[in-house]
Amino acid sequence: MPTERTSAGDPARTLQLLWRETAPAGGRGPRRGLSIDAVVEAATAIADTEGLDAVTMRRVAKELAVVPMTLYTYVPAKAELLDLMLDAAYARMPRPDTAGLPWQHRVSAIADENRALFERHPWAAAVSTSRPPLGPGLMGKYEHELSAFEGLGLSDLQMDDCLNHLLTFVQASARAAADVRSARHDSAMSDRQWWQVNAPLLARVLDANAYPTAVRVGTAAGTARGTAYDPDHTYAFGLRRILDAFAALIERNRNPNSST
Repeated sequence: MPTERTSAGDPARTLQLLWRETAPAGGRGPRRGLSIDAVVEAATAIADTEGLDAVTMRRVAKELAVVPMTLYTYVPAKAELLDLMLDAAYARMPRPDTAGLPWQHRVSAIADENRALFERHPWAAAVSTSRPPLGPGLMGKYEHELSAFEGLGLSDLQMDDCLNHLLTFVQASARAAADVRSARHDSAMSDRQWWQVNAPLLARVLDANAYPTAVRVGTAAGTARGTAYDPDHTYAFGLRRILDAFAALIERNRNPNSST
């Protein structure tokens, strides 16, 4: 389960910060050279290298060489800071122009762009965005991503549903990929090495006659991929299946009387 979620702070204050409609509060005014953007950049750098748990107001203040109370004049708490971090990451996402390309290419590009986001910022994959940060980064991202579904005969609700389904898949894939990287790091072994170490024990305790399908399929998959779970293969397979499902929905909308 995600340990952090967006929009957990004061909504009014968060929106003011996201859209930069507020000035730092405090007695003697802002410190020269410090800004909301600088705070967000410092916090993001910490999260990228050490994880989101390492991001505290005290730690960010230390990175910026200010006392924590100075930081609070720019961002009131970590909840609002997280929204600012994620929205800034959204704003920096490349948004290549895919107009005129087949819709499958446009949708695949959206998936790949979000996968790249989670590779640049692994912490973002673990954040729940069921209540998204409604800042300019998110709105620009949403506008860009919806354009991949424009002109396909989908209703507005279907466009939103398709995009949500796609992004949920990408985020889940990113979390699974992060788990694989953590397992490899913690065990100091590749997946192939791990299976080589455990295969003899498994062969002794596993009755292949009791689990014939599992043994047959598991052996075939493991032989083909060198591991029980390959994040790249699973992502590519899942994306293809999503495109197939979208194609069926588009076809039904275009031909409502069709039997397909």
